[in-house]
Amino acid sequence: MNIVLTGSVAFDYLMTFPGYFRDHILPDRLDSISLSFLVDTMVRQRGGVAPNIAYALALLGERPHLMATVGEDFGEYRLWLESVGIDTSATRIIKGEFTASFFVNTDLSNNQIASFYIGAMAHATELSFHNWQGEKPDLVVISPNAPEAMKSYAVECQELSIHYIYDPSQQILRLEGEDLRGGIQGAVALFVNAYEFGLIQNKTSWSIEDVLKQVKFLVITLGEKGSTIYTKTAQYQVPMVTPHQITDPTGGGDAFRGGFLAGYSRGLDLPTCGQMGALAATYCLEQKGTQNYTYTSEQFVARFRENFDDQGKLDVFMKRK
Repeated sequence: MNIVLTGSVAFDYLMTFPGYFRDHILPDRLDSISLSFLVDTMVRQRGGVAPNIAYALALLGERPHLMATVGEDFGEYRLWLESVGIDTSATRIIKGEFTASFFVNTDLSNNQIASFYIGAMAHATELSFHNWQGEKPDLVVISPNAPEAMKSYAVECQELSIHYIYDPSQQILRLEGEDLRGGIQGAVALFVNAYEFGLIQNKTSWSIEDVLKQVKFLVITLGEKGSTIYTKTAQYQVPMVTPHQITDPTGGGDAFRGGFLAGYSRGLDLPTCGQMGALAATYCLEQKGTQNYTYTSEQFVARFRENFDDQGKLDVFMKRK
C-alpha cells in the first residue's frame, strides 16, 4: 500500500523530573500558575508524529512517504529516515528555519508537561496533494501539523478521492468544531485517545454514534487499558501488551498507529490491526525516545504470538523481503 504520512517532523527534547507534578500544583491558584521544574536528565531525539508513525511502518517492511516541511537542520535526520526505509522525497526544506521542536518533561508517574515550537512546520500549507508527484497515494494520514495545513489536506484528499485517516490529536485545541467535523466527515477512520475524543465531543457535539455515521471505524486508545475499535456494527477491546519495563511513554501512540497501519496495509481485520498496534506501542514504551526501539518482522511476529492468536495471519510479514 502506498501510504503518505503528513504531520510534524521534530526534534524531541526529553526531560525527566524526579518527583510528581501533582505535588506542586495549587488547585486554588490555577489562574496564576507559575512553575519551574529542575530536571535530572535531557536528551535530544528524532521525533515528530509523521516520522514516528512511518518508522513503525518501515520496521515491518513498508516504505511510507513522508510529506512535511523541515528546517535547514534536517540533513542528518533525512539520512536516518532513508536508511530505515522511509521515502523523504516529498519533504521540503524551508530556508532560514529550524525543524520543529518538542520539549517534554516527564514525572515519576509518567505524567507529562510539554511545549511545541512550530518552526518550519508553519510552512506546511505550501505543500499540496494537487502537486503530488508519482503514484497516487492509497492512503494518507493527516496527523498533527500546522492547523491550516491539516484543513487543506483534508479538503484536497476529498477533492482527489484519496482515502485518509484523520488523527488530529494535539492540534484539537487549535481547531474549531467546524474544522474537526469537516476532517472527520471525509475520513476512512478517526484515531484519538480517550481525552482527545472528549475534546472532540465538546467541540463538535458529536457522540461515538455520530462519528460512526461519518467514518468506517473509530480507534480510541486508552493507555494502560489498551484501545477500543468501533465500527457501525461491532466494538473490539484490544488489551495492552505488558512491557518488560516502561522507560519512556513518549511516542507510544504514534507507534500504535504505525503497527496498526502495517496490518491494515496488508488487509488484516481490525482486531488484529489493533493488536499489532498494541505490540508496536509496547516496543516504543520500553525504550527512551520515539525511534530507538527496533525489531525484525520475525521478532515482531514471535512476540505477537506470545500475546495473541493470529491464526497464521501474520505469516504475510514473515514472507516479506
